Amino acid sequence: MPFGFYIIMAAQFFSALADNALLIAAIAALRDLHAPSEYEPLLKTCFTISYVVLAAFVGAFADSMPKWRVMFISNTIKIIGCAMMFYGVHPLFAYAVVGLGAAAYSPAKYGILTEYLPHRLLVVANGWIEGLTVAAIVLGVVLGGILISPGVSQTMMSWSLPGIDHSGKLVVALIGLIYLIAALFNLYVPDTGVDHKPLKKNPFYLIHEFHHCLILLWRDKLGQISLAVTTLFWGAGATLQFIVIKWAEAALQLDLSKSSMLQGVVAIGVAVGAALAARFVTLRKSVRVIPLGIAMGIIVLIMNFVTRLEVAIPLLILIGGLSGFFVVPMNALLQHRGHILMGAGHSIAVQNFNENLSVLALTGLYYLMVKMDLSVYLVLSLFGLFVSASMYLIRNHHLANQRRYDDVAHLDDSRH
Repeated sequence: MPFGFYIIMAAQFFSALADNALLIAAIAALRDLHAPSEYEPLLKTCFTISYVVLAAFVGAFADSMPKWRVMFISNTIKIIGCAMMFYGVHPLFAYAVVGLGAAAYSPAKYGILTEYLPHRLLVVANGWIEGLTVAAIVLGVVLGGILISPGVSQTMMSWSLPGIDHSGKLVVALIGLIYLIAALFNLYVPDTGVDHKPLKKNPFYLIHEFHHCLILLWRDKLGQISLAVTTLFWGAGATLQFIVIKWAEAALQLDLSKSSMLQGVVAIGVAVGAALAARFVTLRKSVRVIPLGIAMGIIVLIMNFVTRLEVAIPLLILIGGLSGFFVVPMNALLQHRGHILMGAGHSIAVQNFNENLSVLALTGLYYLMVKMDLSVYLVLSLFGLFVSASMYLIRNHHLANQRRYDDVAHLDDSRH
């Protein structure tokens, strides 16, 4: 890999790490405000709403200038959202501003891969990027859990920093420093030299163009399968993040700090799964991983019977491993088809629209379940069955497509 790829990875890692550490800090802030428990999944809703509402615009924005500049501007918006939380703005609103920056950041961080690297390296590149992204999600949650833990927060408050009179403000300030590190790496992301399309000022034109790209990707036989899989995966993953916290509190009697840190073990599995996918799965073989999604949903059901930490840890590592091995090839295939059909930025915007619409739907459904005071074990069972059944239907649809015409045979089968 060229050196610039590692700069892209570093920028993405630190930005995603801060996003998810801030999520835990925001949950802690809501609890300090004695907000209703159903407000917690609403944080994810506020974060992802920009991905859906602005989908028609962020793709065109990402394709209108060098990707490093888009990433830097977007990361600056995240810093503003973090600063708002520091100065006492309600966590739901402040985290929504961070989500606005993330929505603009995403088409650039993925789009630059297809501009910077040849198609034969996309699975390998996605192995690293997805592995680091998911690891940053999990490690960010762990970092947030460590920072809000009573022992650590009391130690940090003993530093007596000026302008900080509460441990929550200090946690947010430290997370802000991580955003600044990401911004520094953004400045060194390579310029690929790809021609950029001038940003259209007519919003109706942009909406029409986005709608055209959306239909185009869903009609493509390989695009629709990879888009359906990644849409379901990210919606389920965002919901599982909250379910695991509740499950750890109920089944393992862990508080928010420790249950957040428990998610860190998933990063081990994700890293291994992503590395194995990058090593062994080519673009042509990417569709063969769909049965792992069915298995992942079934394995989630086993969590209902776990009451000991030493059993929970390997189970979560296994779930992480399956998810890493599963999502990397699917994401690479989706980027490949999208880049061919419509260009990198527009393709990622369509992907983000669908995936975050799924996040909104599933976290909204989880919000209703919490509001109805359903048992976390019932929620976990419904979640696992839904994932397995959905993946089974997607696989059957792909096999039906293949019986009509073999689209997979045209994909690159080289590893290097």
